[in-house]
Amino acid sequence: MQGAPKQSQPEEESGGGAAVLMEKVAEAQPHPYSFHVSGPRKLCSPNWRDNISSSWKDANYKRTVIACFIQAIYLLELDRQEDRDAENALAPKWWIPFKYKLTKTLIDERDGSIFGAILEWDRSAALADFVVMRPSGAPKAVLALRGTLLKGPTMRRDIEDDLRFLAWESLKGSVRFKVALGALKSVAERYGSSNVCIAGHSLGAGFALQVGKALAKEGMYVETHLFNPPSVSLAMSFRNIGEKAGFAWKRFKSMLPMSSETQVDNEDDKGIGFGLKNWISGLRGPPGVGLGKWVPHLYVNNSDYICCSYTDPDGIEANNAGKENVGPSSTTGQVAAKLFVMSKGNQKFLEAHGLEQWWSDDLELQMALHNSKLISRQLKSLYSLPAPQPALPR
Repeated sequence: MQGAPKQSQPEEESGGGAAVLMEKVAEAQPHPYSFHVSGPRKLCSPNWRDNISSSWKDANYKRTVIACFIQAIYLLELDRQEDRDAENALAPKWWIPFKYKLTKTLIDERDGSIFGAILEWDRSAALADFVVMRPSGAPKAVLALRGTLLKGPTMRRDIEDDLRFLAWESLKGSVRFKVALGALKSVAERYGSSNVCIAGHSLGAGFALQVGKALAKEGMYVETHLFNPPSVSLAMSFRNIGEKAGFAWKRFKSMLPMSSETQVDNEDDKGIGFGLKNWISGLRGPPGVGLGKWVPHLYVNNSDYICCSYTDPDGIEANNAGKENVGPSSTTGQVAAKLFVMSKGNQKFLEAHGLEQWWSDDLELQMALHNSKLISRQLKSLYSLPAPQPALPR
């Protein structure tokens, strides 16, 4: 009777030892979001060669590094939620290799979450690798904004802003817009707008677009990179319906007799499409910004239904030459935006909308210039020049 427990004791000890061993193995395994696990494979850190030829002049290098900075913002919030200390934090590994440092985090006061951060060129770290000056094309400061995190306490506020954009195609009512605008304006005034960059992914790209546009209206043109920017909204859907209805109304009027046509001569600006156009004017601002001074870079995937509307050709807008508040593509040929499109056939949504695709080794992009209907619509308020002022008598 007394021998039974003694026989089972080694089994219990071995079972407990196996559990401890499994925990140690799990701790030793790298985190899937570690830079050396999921980061770019064929990318060199800045070194003495950048004193001669800057890597930042390569568009692929710049896109890759900026995408890594945005990934760091996602991980800043995950590090906060999972209580990682400085030694175990995942986020710094995504900016340290490129000689940048964290100088400011952007906090959502509603839930205390981190939704963005400012990264600045780290001169001390660069000198340690014999990079005596900031490489040409490398920004002094980058404001990076993350998208929606479906995890933890920040999920509610993220989705709240997603719904805000879905309903109104505008994020200006959000706390995050005001914080991001203030942060970007501060660094732009400190370093000069030509030395500053703003970037975002998904919801963060929506904020980056509207913050960058707000500064452009003030005459401060900041380099802007938008990864999988949102393009689907109820406001846009209503506007498209309005445009189609307005077009159908014009076609109907063209078939009316001349006597009837004179009675409806002034109806062009009162049609259904124009009524909705005036009702939804969130992206229209004061005129006076010159052409081609602010050219955002958009990176979209054809299989991503959130951003694929940016690839729709400029159809209706292209026929509006000479009209007020029309994008530059229809009149001057100036570049409104640089649109980079990835086409890989049918992809799952999470893959097509993911940030990791933008630093993959086999990435192939096609670039389209100023022929997107949605870009023309969103940026048209920047390209409305004021009427020329009469010359003053001498």
